[in-house]
Amino acid sequence: MTFEAYMNNIRAKTGKGPKEFFDEAVKEGILRPDTKTMEFVAWLKGSSGLGHGHAMAVWEAFKRSGWIPLSKAPTSAARGSKR
Repeated sequence: MTFEAYMNNIRAKTGKGPKEFFDEAVKEGILRPDTKTMEFVAWLKGSSGLGHGHAMAVWEAFKRSGWIPLSKAPTSAARGSKR
């Protein structure tokens, strides 16, 4: 199955595309600079009913779009650090 076919099947099953999943994951606090792939995949499988391969395809779509990894916003402690 092609990547495009995966994306089409995901949209047909959930009514959502990668951007909608991304926005939802950020809103829910699932996507952070330190989020591991399997943490996201487990969340997506549980929240959307997608299988493992389709959840991995959504993660890959995030990577292909340049959304992963999230940038780490500097914290005030990090800005003041003199390491």
